Amino acid sequence: MDLGKYKQAIVIRTDLKMEVGKKCAQACHASLSAAEVSRSKNINIYREWKRVSGQRKIVLKIGSEEEIRKLYYDIVNAGIAAYLVQDAGLTQLEPGTITALGIGPDTSEKIDKFCADLKLL
Repeated sequence: MDLGKYKQAIVIRTDLKMEVGKKCAQACHASLSAAEVSRSKNINIYREWKRVSGQRKIVLKIGSEEEIRKLYYDIVNAGIAAYLVQDAGLTQLEPGTITALGIGPDTSEKIDKFCADLKLL
């Protein structure tokens, strides 16, 4: 059994200078929402990730809205489940600010093609 076969990537914008708690909340939004997209798109990958891979995740950083939007479109065009988080604007940010991206779960190999150059948060 390959425990590392599936994973989810969470990408957080660092240019927004969000407080730690805000980053954590945005990461949670990205993780849950992307998992829901994945579940509706391919239940088998979702189940393997959840039951076998221990819901493996990696949290990465990205430097701008332009970069996160490009990554999102590249991921979606490759057929990988993804969710782009837009803040509600109730605390630190303006409504609609893109804060995070949830990718997958999907195979580590597919996700790594797009995220290998991003650094850990």
